[in-house]
Amino acid sequence: MRCGRGDRRRAAGRRGAAARAGLRQTGLRQTGLLRDGLLWAVVAAPVGYPWFTPPYDGRTVPFGLGALLLLAVVVRLSHRRPLAALVLVVLATLLDGNFVFAIPVFSYLTGRRSPGTVSAAVVFGAVAAGGTALNVGLLGAGFATWFLLASVLIFAGVAPWLVGRYRRQQRELVVAGERHAEAAARERRGEAERVRLRERSRIAQEMHDSLGHELSLIALRAAALELADDLPARHRTAAGELRASVAGATQRLHEIIGVLREESGGAASTRPAGESVAELIDRAREAGMAVRLDGDPFDLPMMAGHAAHRVVREALTNAARYAPGAQVTVVLARLADQVEVGVVNAAPPAGPLPAPPSSGSGLLALRERVRLAGGTLTAGPGATGGFAVRASLPLAPTPPLDVAPAQPHPALSAPARPVEAERRLREARRRVRRSLVAALGAPVLLGLVLTLVYHPFATAGAVLDAVTFDRLPVGAARQELTGLPRRQAEPPAGARPGCEYYTDGNFPFARATWRLCFTDGRLASKERIDE
Repeated sequence: MRCGRGDRRRAAGRRGAAARAGLRQTGLRQTGLLRDGLLWAVVAAPVGYPWFTPPYDGRTVPFGLGALLLLAVVVRLSHRRPLAALVLVVLATLLDGNFVFAIPVFSYLTGRRSPGTVSAAVVFGAVAAGGTALNVGLLGAGFATWFLLASVLIFAGVAPWLVGRYRRQQRELVVAGERHAEAAARERRGEAERVRLRERSRIAQEMHDSLGHELSLIALRAAALELADDLPARHRTAAGELRASVAGATQRLHEIIGVLREESGGAASTRPAGESVAELIDRAREAGMAVRLDGDPFDLPMMAGHAAHRVVREALTNAARYAPGAQVTVVLARLADQVEVGVVNAAPPAGPLPAPPSSGSGLLALRERVRLAGGTLTAGPGATGGFAVRASLPLAPTPPLDVAPAQPHPALSAPARPVEAERRLREARRRVRRSLVAALGAPVLLGLVLTLVYHPFATAGAVLDAVTFDRLPVGAARQELTGLPRRQAEPPAGARPGCEYYTDGNFPFARATWRLCFTDGRLASKERIDE
């Protein structure tokens, strides 16, 4: 029954989570629809107002409704195909010029929502070429009309698109910054993990060096008591149980070390402060080992002294563990620039005591310690049985000898800094800067280029200078007037019939400056047009 109630509670929890997720999705959809509605209202106001204000005719309302429906379609389309939505708005201006008010909005959305730039550039180029061919080539519009339409394309189309691109790059910069922060957080967590593993390695090394050595000496003492003939049987049995317990503790210690040990350098040493090799040998003798020192003790430099102490201690530990009762000889020999350390034990007289198999980690760590001191170490069975460990250590500090590096634990490998995240962040910042420069400078530059292209065409053959204008006599026949340009300038709004218009070449728009009016083929009046 309890299991049934638990299953029902879990099922109810899953249904509740699904319901909450559904509510969130519904809320997001409702928010999106509200935004689309507001956008439609903004772009529909200038388009629909002329259609739904008097006077009306038979087609006003249907055309107005069609225009509003088209805008609704464009608003929905702008989410997935913003460039297609912009093209529809531009084409709609051929039917209703008021659609031009929607071009800046959808140009901005195109830059905000489209990832690429090539397709948008192609569309703007096609609009410019098609508009020029239609208005100048087919409709015969003047240069002023062409200049006006090109300006609308630049400042109502290209400029909002560039602003949208800038906003998109800003958003990408925020995302790249968040990713960089996440990568930095992962790096900090990785560094904490490496510190933890280094501490575990240090603890493992201390346990191996200190506890392993002491347990071996305790086992040696227990074995000696177990073989002593002058002890009662129950005492020898207890000594055997003690030896077995120590062996079990040693086995568990090795298992713990196997869990804790990770490859890393610089493990802390547990060598007793100030203990020399001779004092280490004395402690082993007190524990019952038969150890002979061959050579007189002498002072060693710190690095060589620590390494020599470590070699002797590890070799004595192994001899006590695997060759109890065997004679051990420690050799110390000082040569010109190095010291030779050797520890040789004979074969155990009664055979080795039962012991767990060795992992070899002690000799591996010992070899690394000797290498860091600039020396070399060899270890292996002796010629007449037993085991021999020999090390050559330089007296002067020497760089470590090169050896094939061990493969470190992945967590101990210093991970590369979040290069990819930093690269993306730098690239996002560069894109934002470029987008900002483009949004501010490109419309101005394009407007300047457009002006430089328009002005020569608008003034070619239509410039009347002030001196020639002043010499024109009123009442003279049209064919008698000399110095008139071969063509007229673009007439201003409200141009008078029977009048000709010329410009003085004013920059940048080359507006009409002079008006010459004729009656019956004769110059009736001339005047300068007030701006």
